[in-house]
Amino acid sequence: MRTDSSPGTLPAREHLPAAPAGTPVLDVVIPVYNEEKDLQPCVLRLHEHLKRTFPYAFRITIADNASTDTTPQVSRRLAAELPEVRAFRLEQKGRGRALRTVWSASNAPILAYMDVDLSTDLNALLPLVAPLISGHSDLAIGSRLAHSSRVVRGPKREFISRAYNLILRGSLQARFSDAQCGFKAIRRDVAQVLLPLVEDTGWFFDTEMLVLAERAGLRIHEVPVDWVDDPDSTVHIVKTATEDLKGVWRVGKALAGGSLPLDRITRPFGDDPRDREIQDVPKGLARQLVGFCVVGGLSTLFYLLLYSVFRQFGGSQTANALALLVSAVANTAANRRLTFGVRGRGGAVRHQAQGLVVFAIGLALTSGSLAALSAATSDPAHSTELAVLIAANLAATVLRFLLFRAWVFPDRGEDGPPQPNGQPYERQPNGQPYERQQFGQQPYDQQYGQHNDQQQYGQHNDQQQYGHRQYDQYPPHPPLPQRPTAPTYAAGPESSYQTVHLQPVRPADTDPRNS
Repeated sequence: MRTDSSPGTLPAREHLPAAPAGTPVLDVVIPVYNEEKDLQPCVLRLHEHLKRTFPYAFRITIADNASTDTTPQVSRRLAAELPEVRAFRLEQKGRGRALRTVWSASNAPILAYMDVDLSTDLNALLPLVAPLISGHSDLAIGSRLAHSSRVVRGPKREFISRAYNLILRGSLQARFSDAQCGFKAIRRDVAQVLLPLVEDTGWFFDTEMLVLAERAGLRIHEVPVDWVDDPDSTVHIVKTATEDLKGVWRVGKALAGGSLPLDRITRPFGDDPRDREIQDVPKGLARQLVGFCVVGGLSTLFYLLLYSVFRQFGGSQTANALALLVSAVANTAANRRLTFGVRGRGGAVRHQAQGLVVFAIGLALTSGSLAALSAATSDPAHSTELAVLIAANLAATVLRFLLFRAWVFPDRGEDGPPQPNGQPYERQPNGQPYERQQFGQQPYDQQYGQHNDQQQYGQHNDQQQYGHRQYDQYPPHPPLPQRPTAPTYAAGPESSYQTVHLQPVRPADTDPRNS
């Protein structure tokens, strides 16, 4: 799984400005492999639909995945006959590889793809890309599993599709409903920072892209579609399912280990320019409360079980202390990962040490309750002890959440996001945090309008670009290899057909910091 840093946090979403005449707003990619029979009817039908219904300029790009039949000739002929069609050939197979290559080379602000069989009704295309054009969403997908979708397919593929999405929900906590529908779109600014993190080059490519986008907090818009299964599909179901399961395992392992810099592709709070001045916005309080309550309930049951076991071998105070100690370590670890979303091993020892301090406060509350009970009656019943401990633990739980949120796992809005070692960034000698100039304290036109790519990434070091923050504790990045010059699309039967000989995909292949 790639761990390379992406170009930086995304700016707030904006409605796409009116484009000059002839500049495509939408680039629809059709990845094909040996589709000489279906390619021409597909492209002609899609072209006619876009000319008739789409209110912006568009482009259709045929991405040929090393076809061995007459698909390249059909692609060239279509590109010569239709000015909005371009042909693009790759000498290596892989749908994900084709999408990555064409999307990285495209100049259209909205990038989409669909399968060559056109199983999805084209009336869903404009609703698919409209939220991306308006700035409402970052990605959009067609869903065959929405309540209002109408789908015609056999029971075998229906079972496989639903089982696969259940696996994604159970293992990767995915909330989108349909990962495999070949009908998706993405904003180009999002693709530039998201694609370098996606490793798969085959059928799992778009699933991995969606999972990472969702974990980064990007907005995914779902469109119910009408879909008719293609009985002549050449997809090898067993092989594809096996590769997808391997991808689920790889992505899940990377997410659990915290090796992906997903904080680099988050959106700032609020898309309205007035919202960029808001500071220290609490994030995820409701979700944290729910997670903390769930972890706390399980921890209480675990504690009571341990107390009942230890009580058989010692006094109440000893049993209470041991049960609290064991359950506190487990509670801190669970809240660290599940409630407050801290991943990786950075800062884990410090968090456990702070958790033990919180444990000591809880121990004082519960031990004091037991001492008060012993003072009230010389031989309390075991059920009475448990009732007193439950009440004391409820009070300790409220205090524990406040201490966890404000001290152990604080929101880094003041110090910036934690560094890879789990520590906050340094402060000025006067104790104040270093000035944040990335978002909220600069006018938008100064922040993004006056710096070209060379000035922003080539001539500015980290200290100049982000104010006075110290980034010295970051590990040095290896030198980035130069990216091959992106192919240009030109009119004419010869120049409109491009052949690309690809090397194995590297993380920096689509990094816009390269010249």
